[in-house]
Parts: sequence; C-alpha cells; structure tokens
Amino acid sequence: MTTSATFHPLARLLHWTMALLILAMLFIGVGMVGTVSPKHSWLLAIHRPLGLAILLLAVMRLTIRLRRRPPALPGDMPRWQCYLAHASHWLLYGLMLAMPLIGWAMQSAGGYPIMLGDAWRVPAILPENAALFAWLREAHRYLAYLFLLTILGHVGAALYHALIRRDGVFQSMALGVRDRGRVEEDTDLVEEAEATTSPPRPE
Repeated sequence: MTTSATFHPLARLLHWTMALLILAMLFIGVGMVGTVSPKHSWLLAIHRPLGLAILLLAVMRLTIRLRRRPPALPGDMPRWQCYLAHASHWLLYGLMLAMPLIGWAMQSAGGYPIMLGDAWRVPAILPENAALFAWLREAHRYLAYLFLLTILGHVGAALYHALIRRDGVFQSMALGVRDRGRVEEDTDLVEEAEATTSPPRPE
C-alpha cells in the first residue's frame, strides 16, 4: 500500500482560491493606501468582507491540514530546506488568520462597521478606542509587508520545485492532478483481482 502523493482535493481547491483572494486583497490594500479619490470607499467596501471570507476559508483550510497529513517532502531535500518549508507554511497559516482578525479588530476599535450587503452588519469584536485603533492599524500595515514577503518566498520555492528540482512537490498541490499514490494502489488492487479470477496458465 502506498501513501498519498498529493494534497486532498478540497485542500488544493482552497489553496488556489485563497491565493487569488489574498492577491486581490493585497492589491486592493495598496490601492486604498495610494488613493484619496472616491474609489477609496469603493475599495474599502470590497476589502472588508473579502477579509472575512479569507478568514473563514483559512479556518477551513487549517482544519483540513490538521486532520489530514500532507504529502512528505522529497527524501533528498536538505534538512534546512525542510525546516524552512515547514516554518514558512505555518507562518502563512498564522498570517492568513491574523491579518483578517486584526483588520476586523481595527475596524471595531475605530467604530467603522463591516457590512455584508445593505442589511447585515458584522458585530464588533472590540470596543471603540482611538489609541487601540492606531496601534492595530500599524500592526495591520507591517504584517501586510511580512505577508507579501512570505508569499513571494512561497512562490519562489514553488517555482524552484516545479522548474529546477521537478520533484513532484508543486504537482502535489496542482489542480487536476490525481493522487499518484492512490492510482498505484488502485492498480495493485486491479492486478490482484485479475490474478485471482483469471484461469491458470497451461503448463
């Protein structure tokens, strides 16, 4: 019996969905900081609920990660690269949770409601406090820089595995790739069934 060589399909779907949403969030955040035009309010109205969506998806993804063991890294990878890979992944999980939570807390401390549509208002998680709002705003900004750097490192590592090492690490998270371990296991079962049902060969 072989072990899984790819991530769970739902984990892969969440990975790529969140990648698009997080990149959109970062670009929207840059646009919000760089403009004082009426577009700022429009971008902010997208930024807030998008952050909550990322928070919910991050909780789902972390739950899957804790319940299902990910594919093992290649055995010939240097130990320092393995440590760096694990550390960067957990840093990404932490930031995917911390960034929306800090943004939510910042909006609450500033007294700015987060609206989902025209009718539903997301409850505040902190009381209004101008000093706390200022502190959370700075934390949100600097963590955004750290998030961007971590994502760039993650993309660089993915391209390294995909284009240079070609060791299957990138394919393990790619969409549309069947689980090679399960394919091999299914093939073994078919061959075993054929061996038990086929007539004996003549001597």
